[in-house]
Amino acid sequence: MPSRRQDVAATCAPAKNLNSAFPRFATAHDVYAHLRSISKNESKEFVVRNFVCVIDDIRPESSLVETELFPRGAIEFYTAKNMGWQYTQEQYDEWFLPERGGEQGDYREGMPEKIANVIDCLKNEPLSKRAIIPIPFNSEGSETVDWRNQGQTKCCRELHLYLEDGVLKCTGIVRMQNANIFVKNIHFFATLLQQVAQALEVELGEYTHWITNLCFDRDATSC
Repeated sequence: MPSRRQDVAATCAPAKNLNSAFPRFATAHDVYAHLRSISKNESKEFVVRNFVCVIDDIRPESSLVETELFPRGAIEFYTAKNMGWQYTQEQYDEWFLPERGGEQGDYREGMPEKIANVIDCLKNEPLSKRAIIPIPFNSEGSETVDWRNQGQTKCCRELHLYLEDGVLKCTGIVRMQNANIFVKNIHFFATLLQQVAQALEVELGEYTHWITNLCFDRDATSC
């Protein structure tokens, strides 16, 4: 009997994924250490541009990277918040801090509906290239973009989900990544992807992370 992955693979488009040329890391733990290393500099304004990598294991349990700024409780709180799940005022009071990311890192609005749309897309059309999680402009169009408005200049811009080789894969496009905030973002992405994979009854595949601007922390100007 063919496996579930073989069944799904039969519905996937033939593909050549050029991310094979990018640096590969086993888990988010390895990526975090690398991002901190390459972005550390005497100047707070130092920027690494167009960093791209592939994470082989993007499961949430492999993507929970605890740091001094982000202990487990903080990571799980922010993931729940961005997934659009319920949280208590007590949890908010305990874990919310401006230095853990403000409006730019708040992806909550409309997220359950966006996830449901992706699931519907890939269930009904496994060949689709339209399974996206758009982040900014939840209630306004892009014609109103204002660089001074942190709510419009979200750090993550879009997640592109696709079925390839019988598994769910994703490419994330990030405008700005502070290395010390990466651990919050990647656990949220991993949790989102797992929810979609479970709904589609497929395994999680690799994740490609594209960062246009990488800085060491939030001290850089106009992050």
